[in-house]
Amino acid sequence: MTNYSLRARMMILILAPTVLIGVLLSIFFVVHRYNDLQRQLEDAGASIIEPLAVSSEYSMALQDREAIGQLISVLHRRHSDIVRAITIYDGRNDVFVSSNFQLDGDDLRVPEGQPFPRKLNVTRRGDTMVLRTPILSEGLEPANTALPADKITGNMLGYVALQLDLKSVRLQQYKEIFISSLMILFCIGIALIFGWRLMRDVTGPIRNMVNTVDRIRRGQLDSRVEGFMLGELDMLKNGINSMAMSLAAYHEEMQHNIDQSTSDLRETLEQMEIQNVELDLAKKRAQEAARIKSEFLANMSHELRTPLNGVIGFTRLTLKSELNPTQRDHLLTIERSANNLLAIINDVLDFSKLEAGKLILESIPFPLRNTLDEVVILLAHSAHDKGLELTLNIKNDVPDNVIGDPLRLQQVITNLVGNAIKFTEHGNIDVVVEKRAISNNKVQIEVQIRDTGIGIPERDQSRLFQAFRQADASISRRHGGTGLGLVITQRLVNEMGGDISFHSQPNRGSTFWFHIDLDLNPNAITEAPATERLVGKRLAYVEPNAAAAQSTLEVLNNTPLEIIYSPSFSALPQGHYDILLLAVPVTVREPLSMQHDRLARAAAMTDYLLLALPCHAQVNAEELKQDGAAACLLKPLTTTRLLPALTEYCRATQLVRTSHEDESKLPMSVMAVDDNPANLKLIGVLLEDQVQHVELCENGLQAIERAKQMQFDLILMDIQMPDMDGIRACELIRQLPHQQQTPVVAVTAHAMAGQKEKLLSAGMNDYLAKPIEEDKLHNLLLRYKPGPEISVWHTPETEEIPVELPINHDVTLDWQLALRQAAGKTDLAREMLHMLIEFLPEIRNMVEEQLVGEAPQGLQEAIHKLHGSCGYSGVPRLKNLCQLIEHQLRSGVSADELEPEFLELLDEMDNVTREAHRLIG
Repeated sequence: MTNYSLRARMMILILAPTVLIGVLLSIFFVVHRYNDLQRQLEDAGASIIEPLAVSSEYSMALQDREAIGQLISVLHRRHSDIVRAITIYDGRNDVFVSSNFQLDGDDLRVPEGQPFPRKLNVTRRGDTMVLRTPILSEGLEPANTALPADKITGNMLGYVALQLDLKSVRLQQYKEIFISSLMILFCIGIALIFGWRLMRDVTGPIRNMVNTVDRIRRGQLDSRVEGFMLGELDMLKNGINSMAMSLAAYHEEMQHNIDQSTSDLRETLEQMEIQNVELDLAKKRAQEAARIKSEFLANMSHELRTPLNGVIGFTRLTLKSELNPTQRDHLLTIERSANNLLAIINDVLDFSKLEAGKLILESIPFPLRNTLDEVVILLAHSAHDKGLELTLNIKNDVPDNVIGDPLRLQQVITNLVGNAIKFTEHGNIDVVVEKRAISNNKVQIEVQIRDTGIGIPERDQSRLFQAFRQADASISRRHGGTGLGLVITQRLVNEMGGDISFHSQPNRGSTFWFHIDLDLNPNAITEAPATERLVGKRLAYVEPNAAAAQSTLEVLNNTPLEIIYSPSFSALPQGHYDILLLAVPVTVREPLSMQHDRLARAAAMTDYLLLALPCHAQVNAEELKQDGAAACLLKPLTTTRLLPALTEYCRATQLVRTSHEDESKLPMSVMAVDDNPANLKLIGVLLEDQVQHVELCENGLQAIERAKQMQFDLILMDIQMPDMDGIRACELIRQLPHQQQTPVVAVTAHAMAGQKEKLLSAGMNDYLAKPIEEDKLHNLLLRYKPGPEISVWHTPETEEIPVELPINHDVTLDWQLALRQAAGKTDLAREMLHMLIEFLPEIRNMVEEQLVGEAPQGLQEAIHKLHGSCGYSGVPRLKNLCQLIEHQLRSGVSADELEPEFLELLDEMDNVTREAHRLIG
């Protein structure tokens, strides 16, 4: 509602009734007078026309026009102020006589087809009024009897029409309206006078009081309302003045109190300032003490870990020597104790880094499934030793190529799963990974770790994430530990942008879950196993454990295989299956060789028998293969190991060649460039089997010289080489006129984010990942073969990374793997292994120099070179060690901090040398 002022409201309330009443009365008076004037005019016309009709009866009967004409002329002159014409019409509706022949007789005539008026009839037309009345005969016979039949109306002789002028009436009406308007204006003027007087007596004093109150509000407490006022206004004036005096008194008292409080506060602030100075000094002393403690803790942890790694390393070396059982048992005890102590020191070191805020997370691309698979493989041994089923279930919608810190993620999973194994005596430990949210460049994943262990009492759950605290002191004594694992886990999860929580009930198990944010890596080069070749194949799956079966079935259901699942082998429907996946429960302790009959029956039901074994049964893998098993997989079964094992079944028919393809060597000239002799040897042998001419170069400079001398159909260029890398060599080769159109394919072991785009922008035509497989190389050669294009079975944009076959990473020397990496050539595999053994002493010298503090030059390049050589020699454990050390060095970790890894590298090189000499003599 509009907020009008008091003055406006009073003016409206005074004027509105007056104007409304005046307007209503004027309208009523004008309307009444208007109608009254018209009725008077109508009555005057009736008083003229009716006697005229009576007087005209006799003359109409005699057809005496002159007499009637004189009569109407007299009447017209007598009433000329209102009469415009008088016309008499006979029975035929013709003008008999008229007082004004200048007017059109048709204006007063009854329209054709309408009957004559039987009584006085009034019609208004604009500023005129027409009155008609009949002329009736009382007994005389009319002289003219030849009237139309429709006009003969008894004794009616005709009718009289009188036309009156309304202009005089209109003038009188306008006068009445003008007088009414003057009366309204007069009333409004009178109302304005009274309103102005009322406002002067009421609104003036009120405005004065409002101004006074406003001044009081602004702090002018000496303001008072002045002037003479009437009635209630005078009472209001006295009230405002009294209120102002009271406020002034209260203000004086309040100001006095404020001054007193300010004085007291000033004294208090002075005391607080002194206390703050003392507290600041105490805070600095506490921070300095905390810093010294953190530095001492970090330094001592590092100093303790260095000799402890030496103890572990030399204990392992001693265990490899000839020892009696007692000595070996004592050394094993020392090794276990040292490993436990090393784990405690590592926890303390991580905790001290977190406390000091010096823990920096990496942001590197990594495959999520492979990373989690490595964790469960490492923890599967301890779980299976206790008879616990460990499962890993990564949902299919979870992206695999992400960017983050894989080592810290593995540390979080290791702590949570390790705790679950520690506090679970029987049952399952399930790791479930789900996608929680995803955007264009980020994904949020949730990881759940469920166990069937002893659970955590509710009273102890609140202190679970406190440092150096565990749920129960008795459990701490039984299971060991520092109580830092969950604290470190919680802080690592928080550092990765997530949160961790849990739910637990005593004797019913626990569920820990956390979510973290990871960046997506859209530039990663990925290749899924070629499962399309499994279309139409039948797979039978036997797994007694429901959780493990559900995890594996989710992987299998994503393939075109027809799955037949059974919880037991005896309940499996009889028939023949293309693939039979038989899982052995982790609770089985007797040697599987004792179940020879069962394995024989299983092998008879399928063309390809896969065994899923617990860790303690892996020692029988070779014996089981002799009994009919095609391959033995380590539980838990995950995507990264199960799908490659399934596609191995179709490996013999994996590549579909064209029906008329020539199996002889391709007419191509190919140059291969690699600084690693083993890599160069392997690629040379593979190329010689497939192309007619091969040129091998050991570095980029030599490649440029060869490129100047001859034309090549294809160049395979290693990226990481000393002196001149492959990208620079490609740029220089492209500048040669005859090599501008030659395809150059990058060969590298690193599929980092953006690597492919960088290589293509540098002039590369394609990308080939190490280790090189014969099938992938053959596809590449067919693609760039001169002449018509040959159809090759491959998945577009996914040929760079080969399918990873099941590999036991805990084996020092896997001869089958070496043969597979050497394209099935025994002599080549022996030669590659021999070249690796010859290269090891050079690496050993550099590592030993690093351990004694000499910091040799080119250590990182040497480790990279060794890593490449291991990729073709069937030494998975040594390859993993080289990959770990190389990754740490590239991430900026100082070589001095990798002393335990270098000691382990030396041990593994000894193991490889010993196994190689045993194998190849």
